[in-house]
Amino acid sequence: MSDIGFAPVAEQASLTQWQRVANTFTAPSKTFEDIKHGNQTWWLPFVLMIVISYIFFAAVSYQIGWAQVATNTAQMNPKSQQRMAQLSADQREMSMRVSQYAIEGSVAASPLLILIVGAIVSGVMLGTINFLFGGKATFPALFSVWMFASLPTLIKTLLGLIVLFAGMAPESFNLANYAPTNLGAFLSPQDVNAGLYRLASAIDLTTIWYLILFSMGVATVAGVKKSSGYIAVFGWWGIIVVLSAGTAAIFG
Repeated sequence: MSDIGFAPVAEQASLTQWQRVANTFTAPSKTFEDIKHGNQTWWLPFVLMIVISYIFFAAVSYQIGWAQVATNTAQMNPKSQQRMAQLSADQREMSMRVSQYAIEGSVAASPLLILIVGAIVSGVMLGTINFLFGGKATFPALFSVWMFASLPTLIKTLLGLIVLFAGMAPESFNLANYAPTNLGAFLSPQDVNAGLYRLASAIDLTTIWYLILFSMGVATVAGVKKSSGYIAVFGWWGIIVVLSAGTAAIFG
């Protein structure tokens, strides 16, 4: 009897960074499976986020100006206006200057904030998916998943750039809601309850897209059911939205 040979199964080649970025929009399961199999580098989506965020930073600086952004932010909050009215002229000027530097600095520090937020979200999700749903995810895999899943949020920034250069009046620019991707963009923050406005702003198309992708990726790298990924991700999002809306409703 002759021996019957079996050809070894060839391992699937890892995707390139560009392929994983493209697949995030067209075939996300391929990207997340690639991450699960050990290809966990995430420098390209991080670079894309930095580049687009700084283009947006420059556009706001040129088209609006950060002093105007700070003024708009204060005027769109009735309680903030009340507090400002109680200050002297010098105190108001100092308060607006501090607000301007704080807002401008936070946007300028976006690369660091991206890493901090990604680390916090990945850490929370690591505990949630592994201990509550029996997953086997690792922190590096979840961090990589978060980076790629966040790519659709760049669409909101690109839409914001279009709005900026389409002739928007500087006095109407709202840094907290600069693109028409959610219900809050069609409401006036001065005319509706702050909690309702925060809730309407949270129902954002690009955010929902990101949440769906993150849910898929979490389930994939953790080796659990997709429903577990959706429950974990959307559950935390729901808690954060409710707390944020409640805080805004109480404190403005």
